[in-house]
Amino acid sequence: MSDTSHPASEVFLLGGELPVRRLGYGTAQLTGPGYWGPRGERRDAVAVLRAAVERGVTLIDTADNYGPGLAEELVAEALHPYREDLVIATKGGVVRTGDSAWHIAGRPEQLRAMCEASLRRLRTDRIGLYQLHRLDPQVPMADQLGTLDELRQEGKIRYIGLDTLTADQLEQALCLTGIASVQNRFNLLDRASDAVLKVCEAHGLAFLPWFPLANGALTGEAAAALDGVADRHGATRGQIALAWLLHRSPVLCPTPGTGSPVHLAENLGARRIRLSAEDMSRLEALGS
Repeated sequence: MSDTSHPASEVFLLGGELPVRRLGYGTAQLTGPGYWGPRGERRDAVAVLRAAVERGVTLIDTADNYGPGLAEELVAEALHPYREDLVIATKGGVVRTGDSAWHIAGRPEQLRAMCEASLRRLRTDRIGLYQLHRLDPQVPMADQLGTLDELRQEGKIRYIGLDTLTADQLEQALCLTGIASVQNRFNLLDRASDAVLKVCEAHGLAFLPWFPLANGALTGEAAAALDGVADRHGATRGQIALAWLLHRSPVLCPTPGTGSPVHLAENLGARRIRLSAEDMSRLEALGS
């Protein structure tokens, strides 16, 4: 490795107080195509989850509709009873009726029932980070966030997060209740949520980018620039893409998912990469 700059920190303080390692693990790839049904053997999924924690992951990102229900059950089977330093993040607010059917469901009674079901599947009394998977355009934001705030006051969730929203919506949400995190699509090739990232930085919110590896798009014109940086570090394209996120902003907390122990080790190896200013300049140019 060359003598290069370090990310600000490998640790982020969720909610300003709870430390998590910034490179986490996402569970979507433990389910089948369209995040529907199982993928492979259950024991293999359990083994990968345990390997992630053994390798130092302290943030597990899942959702009630991966499976649906299956990913949360796998998390509990693999990791319960949970280590004190482990944060389980899950999501509610979307109902699945098929592998390509997603229905936003943000009425207060729906959100409460979803949270209660996640608590049962995860075998816990309190969810570390509960994220609203999508804002329901048919329900006032104040009603949706108010329900999550009630669940927090009841001790059933510790922190509230939001998924896929604009910078203006985030500012509006912050006026209604305390928010700890945001999940929007953001990666080396897609910076459309840069304005949301800036709000997160201003307010100290974690930004958990989904599709952190650009959903298989790290090819084509991007490949040459990526390969040039990767070769200098003895790394893969994916590792460089993750390292770029860790260097890009101290609030970015990617949670790449995989069902492969080998790919898991590769992803987590991105923590060791130190990108230089020249590396960052070349990678930044890919976003244009």
